[in-house]
Amino acid sequence: MDSQVLLGVALSSIGGFSTSIGALFVIMSQAPSLKVLGLLQGFAAGLMLSISFFDLAHNALNTLGFLRGNLWFFAGVIFFAVVAKFIPEPTVTPPTSDDKITKKVGKEGKKDIMKKRRRQVLLSGVITAIGISLHNFPEGMAVYLGSMKGIRVGLNLALAIALHNIPEGVAVALPVYFATQSKWEAFKLASLSGFAEPLGVIIVACLFPTSLNPEILEGILGSVGGVMAFLTLHEMLPLAFEYAGQKQSVKAVFCGMAFMSASLYFLRMSLPEDM
Repeated sequence: MDSQVLLGVALSSIGGFSTSIGALFVIMSQAPSLKVLGLLQGFAAGLMLSISFFDLAHNALNTLGFLRGNLWFFAGVIFFAVVAKFIPEPTVTPPTSDDKITKKVGKEGKKDIMKKRRRQVLLSGVITAIGISLHNFPEGMAVYLGSMKGIRVGLNLALAIALHNIPEGVAVALPVYFATQSKWEAFKLASLSGFAEPLGVIIVACLFPTSLNPEILEGILGSVGGVMAFLTLHEMLPLAFEYAGQKQSVKAVFCGMAFMSASLYFLRMSLPEDM
């Protein structure tokens, strides 16, 4: 393997590994209540909406123009809407207190309700992992392209990406840990979503050994933004509203958007002007 590719893989692994750090924060603490889980799901939804609209879709519109940028974006929305039809969705069960559940349905019914809740939360965690992996993949590309300009540029970019990947690891590991009660499963899925970054380096180096058409890349990233926007509004927000309430969840969403927007700002500050 070319030394430049090895450097890109090494640098992108820094950002990818930070999702594992986020997972460690989750598995080293106690399993959260449903309300806390809902708030953190809202925060994670804010992260993903910010990435989708303020980063991926924004760049596609600026690079490709309003019409083509929107076509790519909504192609991603339609694609994932079709995919979502084939994803089984557990029935949503309102988060009633344990005592009320026991009185209404008894101990056996309570177990069934909790199983349904855990399946729903697990599905949310898996879909979050898919969305974040799609986002991490182009980040790996960015680190590789930056490292081609110099190790300092690539290292600065990798460190900046690593900082805003930590909450992404939390967003993946938290629902998985809640649903499975397995620290290993939560850590594994979060780490795999971060592995998309060095994988992005390898794939782009193999497919485009000499150059990468910037318009095609921006179009694909715009579609990824559409995918992330759809899965956030379709899967993550309803779960947050159900468990934490609408008002509190909306606040959590905007906190997540503000956090990721600040992260993206510092990330852009580390990018070279011609990238």
